[in-house]
Amino acid sequence: MSEHDHFDSLILGSGQGGKLLAWHLARSGQRTANVERRWIGGSCPNIACMPSKNEMWSARMAHIARHAGEFGTSTGAVSTDVAAVRARKRTMVEREVAFHLGQYEASGAELIMGSARFTGPKTVQIALNEGGTRTLTADKVFLNIGTHALLPEVPGLADAAPLTHIEALELDYAPSHLIVFGGGYVGLEMAQIYRRFGSRVTVIEHGAQPMAREDADVAKEIHRILAEEGIEFVLSARPVGVEGRSGREVAVTVRTETGERTVTGSDILVAAGRVPNTRGIGLEEAGVALDERGYIQVNTRLETTASGVWAMGECAGTAMFTHASVDDFRIIKDNLAGGSRRTDDRLIPYAVFTDPLLAHVGLSERDAERQGIAVRVATLPMAAVLRTEATDEKQGFMKVLVGANDDRILGFTMIGPEAGEVTAVVQTAMIAGLPYPKLRDTVFAHLTMAEGLGFLLGNVPAA
Repeated sequence: MSEHDHFDSLILGSGQGGKLLAWHLARSGQRTANVERRWIGGSCPNIACMPSKNEMWSARMAHIARHAGEFGTSTGAVSTDVAAVRARKRTMVEREVAFHLGQYEASGAELIMGSARFTGPKTVQIALNEGGTRTLTADKVFLNIGTHALLPEVPGLADAAPLTHIEALELDYAPSHLIVFGGGYVGLEMAQIYRRFGSRVTVIEHGAQPMAREDADVAKEIHRILAEEGIEFVLSARPVGVEGRSGREVAVTVRTETGERTVTGSDILVAAGRVPNTRGIGLEEAGVALDERGYIQVNTRLETTASGVWAMGECAGTAMFTHASVDDFRIIKDNLAGGSRRTDDRLIPYAVFTDPLLAHVGLSERDAERQGIAVRVATLPMAAVLRTEATDEKQGFMKVLVGANDDRILGFTMIGPEAGEVTAVVQTAMIAGLPYPKLRDTVFAHLTMAEGLGFLLGNVPAA
């Protein structure tokens, strides 16, 4: 092996944590390579977070235009040019890719486009996208290889060539009837986008509620909001067969509590979960062990079972959010410099970008019950937040969990406009250890959505 193929640090995958680490290590003077199969910068700026929110915003504009008359503005017939929506999204992605390429050049990290496979400890062979192969070794290896969409084993589904979120964000038309497999976060975001673009949409969910991980009242409210927009839900449904081809005509047969039924449509979108990209890349040759679900085994410092090898992001079982991968990067960066940061003492919020938005941090009621933690619960409808008198954005609610025997804020959920920003306020208070009366009695600016926190926390039952 030639000497120039040895690196101080090798990062597989250019997702959020991987690229930040590559740029940091290269700027620190280490000879660093970052191997990426396809998406420069990872899935977030190319095919996931940012493109979906870009198209969600276009869908929101269509929704606002249709309801402009309620606010005194007259409009004509409203339609969506999905090809123009896609062009706007692609322009954003192009800007992001250009930014990332600039960061690789400025940092000195070498970006290698190709597919990696371990042939031994800290040794990988790269099948280059441009042709040929290259073998690399490194003193330290970092895995940021992500996940991909799960394709359920339903007879006929694979032959129907279903969409995943990747293909759905590349459509230049609104399907006449989009059938969505999965009522989770991705499925519901895409369902609302295409409903607002003019598609008829049916969501098929195997559970008794959409958003299976959420408290029942949260799922019920999201279900109600989306159903009022015309999205049909088929719950407690197990798909047993698919006929036809997505993009033409498809028929999905499901088994429900009341018997079998067939849903016919034009397109199918699969949003039924994620699978780690850990199979078939020789991790066993590198001494990297997987757990029973195929995720890379790591300790609280994100170290794998192989010496000198770390993993971060979704492939390591980190919560499937870009901001969680960013924190994985910070943990590894700080620990490489002698720190002692861990993954088991952090508070990770999340947001689902339906409209209105759902945001959450800390414990849910289901979490508290499962863990045997006694809590006091308070709720506030968004209609009670004064700002909604001006905006008419009254759907949703706030909910807070407080310790039963102390004043600790243990969890917060909000369905409503600016929910992510309001949740950040509560998260900050939780990290600071503020008892809930301190936040309750804070002087919030009027009229803001955060002002509702005072009313919400005023509803906390006495201990």
